Amino acid sequence: MKTIIFDLGGVLVDWNPEYVYLKEFKGDRRKMKWFFDNVCTSSWNEEQDGGKLMKEATEERIKLFPDYERLIRMFYGRWEEMLKDEISGTVEILYKLKNKNYKLIALTNWSAETFPVAIKKYKFLELFEGIVVSGEIKMLKPFKEIYNYTLNKYNLNPKECIFIDDRLNNVEGAVKCGIEGIQFESPEKLIINLKKLKVEI
Repeated sequence: MKTIIFDLGGVLVDWNPEYVYLKEFKGDRRKMKWFFDNVCTSSWNEEQDGGKLMKEATEERIKLFPDYERLIRMFYGRWEEMLKDEISGTVEILYKLKNKNYKLIALTNWSAETFPVAIKKYKFLELFEGIVVSGEIKMLKPFKEIYNYTLNKYNLNPKECIFIDDRLNNVEGAVKCGIEGIQFESPEKLIINLKKLKVEI
């Protein structure tokens, strides 16, 4: 294995809309879950990760759910508050892999409009030889096009690559393209799984 491809959110970066909305719902997780399941859904957010403009998406959602206008505007209006610290244990692994001369690539479902915030916030992003941002190329995980785009852009052999993501469907998408996959659960388990694949850490 020569190349390790990392997802960012949930693996190296702690991003969670609950940091904003749990306070708005006064700690009522049931009401908050309903809002995320029906109004500002993960599939809606992924449309922006796929290249849709946040302003356009926000106005469309308000037309569908006018009673929730304030809460809908909050999603991107207070987006930076949802972006917390790096996941330090995984960042340590990243530095170790860099020192062992593995090629490091990032492959993330992320809006092109908000990704510059991450670039400013997280110094470890400098460790990557390349970063593929879904919103910039209008492709999304887990569809095969984005994995093949990444392989071609950086001239990678899929048999020499490992892809790490916290979402199983994204890992399965990589595996379908011939890339070895690891579902991220914790930095400790990641080390174990990398060693199983003969990766030096």
